[in-house]
Amino acid sequence: MTAVAATGAASAPLLSVRGLRKYFPVKSERFFAPRLMVQAVDDVSFSIEAGETLGIVGESGCGKSTTARLLMRLIAPDAGEVDFAGRPVLTDDGLSLRDLRRNMQMVFQDSYASLNPRLAVQDSIAFGPRAHGVSGQQATAKARELLSLVGLDPDQFGRRYPHELSGGQRQRVNVARALALDPKLVILDEAVSALDKSIEAQVLNLLMDLKARLQLTYLFISHDLNVVQYISDHVLVMYLGKAVEVGSVEDIYHRPRHPYTQALLASRPTMDPEVKLERSPLTGDPPNPINPPPGCRFRTRCAFAEDVCGRVEPALTSCGAAGHAVACYMHIPDSGHSRRQ
Repeated sequence: MTAVAATGAASAPLLSVRGLRKYFPVKSERFFAPRLMVQAVDDVSFSIEAGETLGIVGESGCGKSTTARLLMRLIAPDAGEVDFAGRPVLTDDGLSLRDLRRNMQMVFQDSYASLNPRLAVQDSIAFGPRAHGVSGQQATAKARELLSLVGLDPDQFGRRYPHELSGGQRQRVNVARALALDPKLVILDEAVSALDKSIEAQVLNLLMDLKARLQLTYLFISHDLNVVQYISDHVLVMYLGKAVEVGSVEDIYHRPRHPYTQALLASRPTMDPEVKLERSPLTGDPPNPINPPPGCRFRTRCAFAEDVCGRVEPALTSCGAAGHAVACYMHIPDSGHSRRQ
C-alpha cells in the first residue's frame, strides 16, 4: 500500500479544508412548493497539522458528523476544497478516492452497526487490506497484529463475531479496523460516547497510546467537553453549521471569547458540591437550520446581541493568541458593538 507524501511546502497542514458546504433538500408534499434546504454545513474551514488532534464540539445538529462524512466522501459536498498532505482531493491531478481512504479512516459511534455481523472480527479487520491488494495470509496476519495492538488477544477474540463482544471490545475492533490500512489521519465520530465511563477512559488512553506509537493524526468529534479537553490539541466550536471559534485547548477552555463557547463550558457538570448553577447558561433551542436568522446565527440566544449582530454574518477573526479566532462582533475591530473588546 502506498503512502501519501506531502508535495507542498514543508509547513503545509496534513488536512486543509476551505469553504466546506452541504445543504440537504427537504421533501415537500406540495408539488410546486419552494425548495427548502437544511443548511447542515455552511462555509466551514479549518486545518489539522500532522501529529495533532483537532476536537470538534457543539450541540446536536450543529454539523459535526456531517463534516466528518463530507471529509470521508461518504456524502458529496456542495462546495468547498479539501487538501490532504498538500494534494487536492478528487481532482484530476490530486488524490483519488481510493488513495484518500488509504490515508484517512473513520471510527463511528455505533460499534455494533459498524461491523458486519456475518464476519468474524479478524476477517472484518482483514477485509480492507484484502480489498487493496494484500494477500489473504498477509491481511490475516495484519489483523491479528492489530488485535494485539488494541488490547485483544487474537487467539481468544479473532474468530468471535460482533454479538459475542462487549461494546468496549467492539469499539477496539473498530479502531483496529481503521488502522488496517496504515492511515495517517483517523476521524473519531463520537467514538467513546456510547461507552461506560470506565471503559471510555480505557479506550481514550488506548487512542492516546496509538497516536504516539503510530504517529497518527486525529479529528475527534464529541459533545463531551471534558473528553475533548483531555485528548485534543486544538478545538473547533460549531453552531448551526458554522464554525464560531477555533483555537488551542488552552485558549478555548481558559480564555473562551464567543458567548456560545462560554455557555457550553459553563454548562459542564462539576464534582464540586459548592458550585451550583442558579440558571442554565444556555437557554432556548437552536433556530431552524432551514431558515437560519440573518447575521450571527447565535444572536437569537445571545445575551449580548445588538443590532449589528443581525446585519451581516461575522467572519472568523483572529483575537489574542496565534491561531485563536472567533466569529463575534464583540471581538472584531471597529464592528460597532458596544462591548467591543
